[in-house]
Amino acid sequence: MIQSHTPMDDALAMIFSGTSSVIMIAIYVVFAIAAWKMFSKAGYAGILAFIPIVNVIILVKIAGYSGWMSLLYLIPIAGWIFAIFVALRIGANYGKGAGFSVFLLWLLPPIGYFILGLGDSRYAPVRH
Repeated sequence: MIQSHTPMDDALAMIFSGTSSVIMIAIYVVFAIAAWKMFSKAGYAGILAFIPIVNVIILVKIAGYSGWMSLLYLIPIAGWIFAIFVALRIGANYGKGAGFSVFLLWLLPPIGYFILGLGDSRYAPVRH
């Protein structure tokens, strides 16, 4: 019997391989380290950045929304739109503009979180 080799086989092998798991864990750890200092500046315990669902709730609270609003991330299109609003509000609360918020807090969050956490920006909630 002749076995065929398809691109789907390669994709499934990568998904279920240990290499992709290690890469995803590394990306998550970098995100959590970046968010740690940002959480601390906002008055939350930095260790909360490592807890998967709690870190999203804290990000939403830092943005000035209720923690329950983080459930909007579960709705497909509304989640993307809400993520933009959260990024804009977080940027405003740290004294950054809309360009910084969209490009570095929404598109490349670990870089933006490192800049907010390790930079000289201060958390000052803005009344919206």
